[in-house]
Amino acid sequence: MTRQPAFYIPHGAGPCFFMEWTRGPADTWDATAAWLKGMIVALAERPKAILIVSGHWEEDLFTLGSAAAPPLVFDYYGFPEHTYRLRFDAPGAPELSRRARELLTGAGLPAREDPARGWDHGVFVPLKLALPEADIPVVQLSLRNDLDPAAHYAAGRALKPLRAEGVLIVGSGMSWHNMRGFSPAFTERSRRFDAWLTEAMASPAGREAAVRAWETAPHAREAHPREEHLAPLFVAAGAGDGEPGQVAFRDEVMDVAVSAFRFG
Repeated sequence: MTRQPAFYIPHGAGPCFFMEWTRGPADTWDATAAWLKGMIVALAERPKAILIVSGHWEEDLFTLGSAAAPPLVFDYYGFPEHTYRLRFDAPGAPELSRRARELLTGAGLPAREDPARGWDHGVFVPLKLALPEADIPVVQLSLRNDLDPAAHYAAGRALKPLRAEGVLIVGSGMSWHNMRGFSPAFTERSRRFDAWLTEAMASPAGREAAVRAWETAPHAREAHPREEHLAPLFVAAGAGDGEPGQVAFRDEVMDVAVSAFRFG
């Protein structure tokens, strides 16, 4: 079985890939969509399952969705009516949820399962592109609501063995996520933050320390006034502990730099 990588991906803005985009150039999200469509196709072997952590689910403990057929959570607002009728019918994987919980608790990170939780748009929107046949089981992991970078890195490291078991680990967020900071005034600042992220993720030796100190990065709090969309990167980086990370995709959307990263 081929060892799967870990990714950190941009999941766009709401259901942006499935509507006519009118909040800027019509092709704003085309490059991101094209990359997401090729993400799984380009792997050496299709994953047996996907474990994904989104910036849109937080709990007091790390929590794993364990429904066999998770519903969709339409947690975006003000978009066209048809975007609330999207479908993504991939199966859940209760066995994977249990295995991931055991790995987390074994690493000293209390965790639980939620048999009712559905998939938010940080899961189903990018995976509708990456997995159009919806034929790979998917499990969602929550963030912990303290957003502690060390804990999220440790969670990724605890889950790293899943990669050797054929599980693709995905952190889903946005490397720049300031709702008031999508404008030309922030372009250069976003590039500086993106350059810091690129350097920090590249070095296996210094990555965990960089994650812990991410707030010292150039323009860190302008990039993430609150870091829930960056924390999935901490998990993906932990799942790639000891391995160099590389930029898998980069674009400038809505006037700011946005990147995806791959580990392994």
